[in-house]
Amino acid sequence: MRVDVGSSLSMSRLEGASVIVETVASALEPPFQRPRGNRRGHGRTTLADVARHAGVSPITASRALNKPLLVAPETRARVERAVAELRYIPNIIAGSLASSSPSAVAAILPSLDNSIFTDVLKGAVGALERSGYRLVLGNSHFDPAVEATLVETFLAHGVGAIMLTGARHAPQTQSLLTNARIPVVQTWSLPRRPLGACVGFSNFAASYAMAHHLIERGYRDIAFVSAAVARNDRAAARRRGYAKALADHGLVNDPSTTLESPFGLAAGAAALERILSVRPSTDAIFFANDVLASGAVLAALRLGLRVPGDVAIAGFDDIELAGHLMPPLTTVRIDRIGLGKAAAELMLEALAGTPFKGRRVDIGFEVIARATT
Repeated sequence: MRVDVGSSLSMSRLEGASVIVETVASALEPPFQRPRGNRRGHGRTTLADVARHAGVSPITASRALNKPLLVAPETRARVERAVAELRYIPNIIAGSLASSSPSAVAAILPSLDNSIFTDVLKGAVGALERSGYRLVLGNSHFDPAVEATLVETFLAHGVGAIMLTGARHAPQTQSLLTNARIPVVQTWSLPRRPLGACVGFSNFAASYAMAHHLIERGYRDIAFVSAAVARNDRAAARRRGYAKALADHGLVNDPSTTLESPFGLAAGAAALERILSVRPSTDAIFFANDVLASGAVLAALRLGLRVPGDVAIAGFDDIELAGHLMPPLTTVRIDRIGLGKAAAELMLEALAGTPFKGRRVDIGFEVIARATT
């Protein structure tokens, strides 16, 4: 089983897989921003470099090299000149994806900075390792336009199936996948009408359950912090679940303490300080991911605040750090490895001819009550 990663970062946490850091799709970095002539750390010219030099898209450059009869002679000549001038050596791994028989399935993740997504990959790798399929990986950076470009690139390379994150995708992505007629699995959410099949849980219900837990513990002035909701349907659903729980119990949902935050420990610390400065009466903060919550716990201790005596803190995801903080973090547990495994198994079943369309696999969630609440 090989994992081809379209980004120059270490994926050493994918245990049991032989990891190849290689350019599979030129769109795997926010691509269009790299300066002309810049090379990757290993110094090798990429297809994206050739495309920019020739003034064409990466897909056109690929076709000019692999299927020249499909490209206008003038365009083909520009690409060939770029190849010669840049001394480009074609990537055999990427080229193998274009064979007539699909040998790869693709996964597009919104981030590779967060361990929750690499856990999903662990599960997928475990399910795929004996299948003969290669797993190719794209990072959308939470940008629907980048995700659409990745989908187009992977389809051009002939992948047999695609795993996406979330329920909300750009119209271009939906159109491409509808026309491609390959298995598509959406993860982390349970849309009523998935593009193909889906594996996930109710982010709304999980967030409602955590807010309800805080209310049951006696907290009444509860703040909420999540990622930006505009491009993230999971964060939006978690915010709605929190708001509904407060409304059902007659509690105030204060807009000044319902925040959007960047990712990271420092961001969680900053969110805690901002909330307490704006509304000192806040007695609990629900963070929609554990990294933010962990940063808040560490900041509270640094500021001399008692957790939960002065402020309770809850998270979401149950990352490894959550159980090792002092005090250990109350959170929502998601079986991320199981999610990745189920998604990969659905793709393999579909590729083997098992009925696929509309299947929904709910992996559920669990509120883990620890000492921070």
